[in-house]
Amino acid sequence: MTWSALQVVAFAGMELTRLGRTGLQVSRLCLGTMTFGREIDEPDSHRLLDRFADAGGTFVDTADGYSDGRSEQIVGSWLAGRTRHDVVLATKVRFGGGLSRRHLLHAVDASLRRLRTDHIDLYQLHMWDYGTPLEETLSALDDIVRAGKVRYLGVSNFAGAQLQRAVDLSTEPIVALQPLYNLLDREAEWELIPVCLAEGVGVLPYSPLRGGWLTGKFRRGSSPIGGTRLAATDRAGEPTWTEAWANYDNDHTWAVLDELTAVAREIGRSPAQVALNWLLRQPAVTAPIVGARSPAQLDDNLGAAGFTLDPALTARLDRASERPKPYPYQLLADLHDA
Repeated sequence: MTWSALQVVAFAGMELTRLGRTGLQVSRLCLGTMTFGREIDEPDSHRLLDRFADAGGTFVDTADGYSDGRSEQIVGSWLAGRTRHDVVLATKVRFGGGLSRRHLLHAVDASLRRLRTDHIDLYQLHMWDYGTPLEETLSALDDIVRAGKVRYLGVSNFAGAQLQRAVDLSTEPIVALQPLYNLLDREAEWELIPVCLAEGVGVLPYSPLRGGWLTGKFRRGSSPIGGTRLAATDRAGEPTWTEAWANYDNDHTWAVLDELTAVAREIGRSPAQVALNWLLRQPAVTAPIVGARSPAQLDDNLGAAGFTLDPALTARLDRASERPKPYPYQLLADLHDA
């Protein structure tokens, strides 16, 4: 069996699988905590973490940049009441200091303090740093791993060539990639997924429901809901979120949502569950990162791991979500067997 073949065991209602080519077992869904400390407070965050763990979830992802470290603090206060070995803890570093040796050595210690732990299971570079030589970054990460502060290394928001270079140069293996990947955003399949398959890197898709687009709650001709990231496009001082309404209010999106809703209705599942299950069946994908603002939302997402989407239905979603690829990707695909 190759590393990419699904290797799972039953665990309290949720499957476990191995992260990339490693022996590390993680739950097939990962709980993302970007909303912690920003959209939901500490008690409600703890309730979501409890619910996730009770459902068999073992994999939790945060970042030192989420709410200026508040998300890590909330995860750490919850973790203090748990058996550490039962949780696979991932965090990220980059913003507020880049990927220099000086910042990395400072940032990992700061994350450990906020998380109230002596080690991080998966330490990820949050984005490529154009101002720091990659060799400097990787050398610092090697030292951090050898010091016992980090068990595994990953990256996020890298281009295909950047990922390949990091894999080639790193002494400690790069075992995970956290990319934007969902039914509406399949560009990761052009280069990133092939690199991951070739190098044994596990894929942890973020924004698997694209900020709510793939939940089925929007309709043609409607408007974004006030107070959400979809509506925050032009307000002074607010970020322009890439899932903003104007970026996705188009014929392609609505065609994908029509097919997604139809498939969900046919099998008695929610659109969110179908969209997440589609991701779970994609090559190299280890665990989509799901976020939630309420227990009901989390419960719906957790239901994605409890069934297998029929290949014929998967093919329908594939066709609906495919787009013509830019050169050279479409040419290479068309002439693959020539």
